[in-house]
Amino acid sequence: MLRFTPPEPRFTEPAAASPARGGTELITQISRAVSSVGKDAAEVRGAIEDTQKIVQSQAAAMGALGDELGRLRAAQDEIAAATRATAGAVQHARDALAGAGAEMGGIKTTLSEVSGAAADITKIALQTRLVAFNASVEAKRAGEAGRGFGVVADAVKDLAGQVERSSKAIIGAIAALHERVERSSRELASGEAGGKSAVHEAFAAVDTDVRRIAASADHCGQSMAQLNERAGLLGREVEQAVRGLQTALGCSERFLRLSEALIETIAESGVEVEDAPFIRAAQGAAAEIGALLDGAVAQGQTNAAALFDTGYRAIAGSNPAQFEVAYNALADRLFPAVLERVLASDPKIVFCIAVDRNGYVSTHNRKYCQPQRAGDVVWNTANSRYRRVFDDRTGLASARNERPFLLQTYRRDMGGGRFVLLKEASAPIFVQGRHWGGLRLAFSF
Repeated sequence: MLRFTPPEPRFTEPAAASPARGGTELITQISRAVSSVGKDAAEVRGAIEDTQKIVQSQAAAMGALGDELGRLRAAQDEIAAATRATAGAVQHARDALAGAGAEMGGIKTTLSEVSGAAADITKIALQTRLVAFNASVEAKRAGEAGRGFGVVADAVKDLAGQVERSSKAIIGAIAALHERVERSSRELASGEAGGKSAVHEAFAAVDTDVRRIAASADHCGQSMAQLNERAGLLGREVEQAVRGLQTALGCSERFLRLSEALIETIAESGVEVEDAPFIRAAQGAAAEIGALLDGAVAQGQTNAAALFDTGYRAIAGSNPAQFEVAYNALADRLFPAVLERVLASDPKIVFCIAVDRNGYVSTHNRKYCQPQRAGDVVWNTANSRYRRVFDDRTGLASARNERPFLLQTYRRDMGGGRFVLLKEASAPIFVQGRHWGGLRLAFSF
């Protein structure tokens, strides 16, 4: 029987290197996919933050609404008490005509109290409508997520309108009743009433008017009860939204950090990921800034106390707030040469700055170092980014990182509701062996 003997395997050098190359390419592809996931996670996180701000505004509106409802309830209780007192005074006067003149004075006093309480309710109801309207607007800004909230806010606004109309009706009735009481009082004093029967008729009419006011006050109270019920529902909607958003924000934060950590791990393994050139640029610039500051201390141009100054002194009239520290002039003189060179090295780089451990940036890139314009906070936010503290999640993480490098993905606030999605490579800056802050290099996807 013939036997087939396979030849000895023969491997060439390219074939031996192929698995390694294939593995590297696979890791590179994975890093790109993770980077894309990180971008999506940053966008989701930003959207959640935006919605969270809207819900926080709704929560503030609910707080204001609760205050107004408390005032409405107090005023409503005053109307009920004053109306009962008026009815009692009328009945007492009818039972004792001899003291009718004195009782008339008491009736007028309690009517004034009712009128004052009704006027308060009118004002408070108007304010409640405004608060509910604002809550409704915030709900519409939240889109589908705020639809249920908006329905309830609109209902509160309508009920507050009913309360306002009821209180106005009470005020009108009291005005007419007050005139009737005045006329009856004058008739009693002058003896022109035509006897006890006329006085009885006058009191009967007064009693009818008081009962009508009481009915209006009762209707007002019913509307108040519905208003409180709707407001309670509105409050529960807000609380539920706050809890849900907080959970979603935590999930997105963990997801974002995981994607960033994966990219960092791949980069640390030696594989040339897409972000590697920016990481090296950040590390190089951080070393340069640290050397410049070390040199300035050695040459007597400054001292450690000045370089580590954190006694931020507010610049009057600045908006957003700007601050001064002891080393501003030195930073203005030393930093731009490094920062501008790095910025110009790649069109994808958006900014390159050095910040202290609290996120304070003394000197920004020249295009972002424009003097502020008075009253133009949107323009200032986008163009006057120097002498400012950026202590948000990304800013503080970059400022306080002491590892060789840190990668982050985030949305940059450019003012006026405009955001730019960026990635950032940062590296620590050390001065005289102490951690001074970080070099932040942001780049577009």
